[in-house]
Amino acid sequence: MTDSPDILQFSAFAAQPGGGNPAGVVLDATSLTAAHMQRIAAEVGHPESAFVGERAGRRLAVRYFSPGAEVPFCGHATIATAVALAEAEGEGAFVFDTAAGVVEVDTSRDATGRLSAGFTSVEPYTSDLAPEVADRLLTLLGLSRADLDPRMPLAQAFAGNLHPVVAVASSERFDAFSFDPPLLRVLMDEQGWRGTVIVLHVDGDLADGVVVEARNLFPVGDITEDPATGSAAASLGAYLRDRLGMPAPFAFTVRQGRHVSRPSVLEVEVPAGGGITVRGTAVPL
Repeated sequence: MTDSPDILQFSAFAAQPGGGNPAGVVLDATSLTAAHMQRIAAEVGHPESAFVGERAGRRLAVRYFSPGAEVPFCGHATIATAVALAEAEGEGAFVFDTAAGVVEVDTSRDATGRLSAGFTSVEPYTSDLAPEVADRLLTLLGLSRADLDPRMPLAQAFAGNLHPVVAVASSERFDAFSFDPPLLRVLMDEQGWRGTVIVLHVDGDLADGVVVEARNLFPVGDITEDPATGSAAASLGAYLRDRLGMPAPFAFTVRQGRHVSRPSVLEVEVPAGGGITVRGTAVPL
């Protein structure tokens, strides 16, 4: 039987102590099978855990598992893994080979010595959400089309995982909507939404520096909402640039996790073309 590996645990994108999204990190998973990785991820119980496989210098293969299944990419676990690597090997650049594609990562320390990391997503894209799928999704969320922000039409966006994007006009409806996790999971599996359902609210103009409040729905095991979702933040950047036509380059902030008492902040940089960069911190749990 394979010996149990060292499992590091970090909270990524925390806005304050007790915030952020927890992730497991195994820095040497070369001897582990997929079944073993899946078992570890289920036992750890965090939304995702990351496993580092074969590597050549600072280029390495990384796989991501939720408690229920392997996922192509996970942003918060990428930030956690990058910080763990920088702690062990020194800050600088890394390259992650993931199931979603090649992801470039950089790490640095601020004046206080705190490590942070940023990843640049694979080439993103956006696409239409079929009307019948949109209707099913809204029904599951207890929302109507009258609840939606007319500036931000329903769509789906990919920057490592495919995410539907639902923008709610009022903060009251954004805070109050609810959903049935098992039924939403069925729709997500049918549509290949391996990450989260993005539900968001924007107060003010859609412009450089905008602050977006997001709820990322992720029904798996005991989890219903993800506290911080890097792949969703990157996908949202692609949606704003490529779907809405916001002039790039621009930057925005995602605030997430308030509804599950784990406040988080993600900083997003959107260039004129190509992958979207998401930055944040990670601290050991």
